[in-house]
Amino acid sequence: MGDTARSDDKPRAAKGAGKAPKAPKRKRAPSPPSPVLRRRIRLAIGIVFGVALSAAVALAITLTVFSARKGPGEATGVVVDIPKGATKDEVARILADEGLVSNPSLMRLYWSLSAHGDPIAGEHVLLGGSTPDELALSLTHASSRKKVKVVIPEGFNRFAIAERLERLGVSSRRSFLGASSDPLLLEALEVPAPAGRGPASAEGFLFPATYELQVDSPAADIVERLVRESNTRWKRLADEHKEAIASLAERFGWSRAEIVTLASMVEKEAAVDDERPTIAGVFLNRLAFDDFKPKLLQSDPTSGYGCLAAPDEAPSCVDYAGKITPAINRDKLNRYSTYSNEGLPPGPIANPGERSLLAVLDPSVSRFLYFVAVGGGRHKFSETLEDHNRAIHK
Repeated sequence: MGDTARSDDKPRAAKGAGKAPKAPKRKRAPSPPSPVLRRRIRLAIGIVFGVALSAAVALAITLTVFSARKGPGEATGVVVDIPKGATKDEVARILADEGLVSNPSLMRLYWSLSAHGDPIAGEHVLLGGSTPDELALSLTHASSRKKVKVVIPEGFNRFAIAERLERLGVSSRRSFLGASSDPLLLEALEVPAPAGRGPASAEGFLFPATYELQVDSPAADIVERLVRESNTRWKRLADEHKEAIASLAERFGWSRAEIVTLASMVEKEAAVDDERPTIAGVFLNRLAFDDFKPKLLQSDPTSGYGCLAAPDEAPSCVDYAGKITPAINRDKLNRYSTYSNEGLPPGPIANPGERSLLAVLDPSVSRFLYFVAVGGGRHKFSETLEDHNRAIHK
């Protein structure tokens, strides 16, 4: 009975069959940081934030104080040339090298964080003792840059004006002299051409007065300002003295250029106001009197100006340092010398004020032909050479 099934012969289920799948183990949630740890984290964040805030405040205070602190050096003009494409860092180092700032790193940082734009390439004249903020304003030609009072005395020539402007930080000497002899600018401003062989310049038409000018101004702007002031004053005088101007035109063929030239000579010769008309009369008499020959005006300041305006032309001007010598007066190659050249010099020798212009338009009537200084700014006037020589030797 080999095929008889046994009672325990039940079919066996496959291994694992019928068992429910095990549920995945849940990850244990991290326990919240302890109160002590939380306090430490908050403290660390607070410290980092506090340090950053303190550093920012300290930097802001440092830059604010730095920007308003006057720089080193005296309050005189310093000419600085900014290369094209120079970075603020390079400019800061240039300023330090020129003695205008004491800390180039702070200057660069201040400039980078401020609202100032990039520096303008080219020549600038900056004022020693300026604050970093003022320097940045000047180098960007901002309209709000510092203004200074500039006094141009009567009788200053354009060379003296140029030196004063540079010293006050308004314009470099070179730039002003270039602008005041720029033919295109002179034409645009309608500056009268020199009456003689003088080099074209604004000499005589840069009116002496007190001005408020911005530091590091374009030289052409300054020339324009001074010439326009001269034109304004001249127009008023011309309106009041039409007959005198017409008379000078008829007698000598003069225009404004010649009148200003003679007025510049009066300005350089006169020391007291009441002598201006008399001195003007002497020069006019020499030109007008038929028996006065040759027509030499013999004014020392004209010869000296020749050594400034055309120093290479006259051998006597080689060692000129402001003192007019007999050799300079006699030098025929000095075209401004009124000792060796008849009539007026080629152009104005200085910038006359209204009183000297008026003296030419309304001179004293006399027969004086000579004058010599007698001290105290006054002169002795004579009609004859004999009287003049006696006055010289008194």
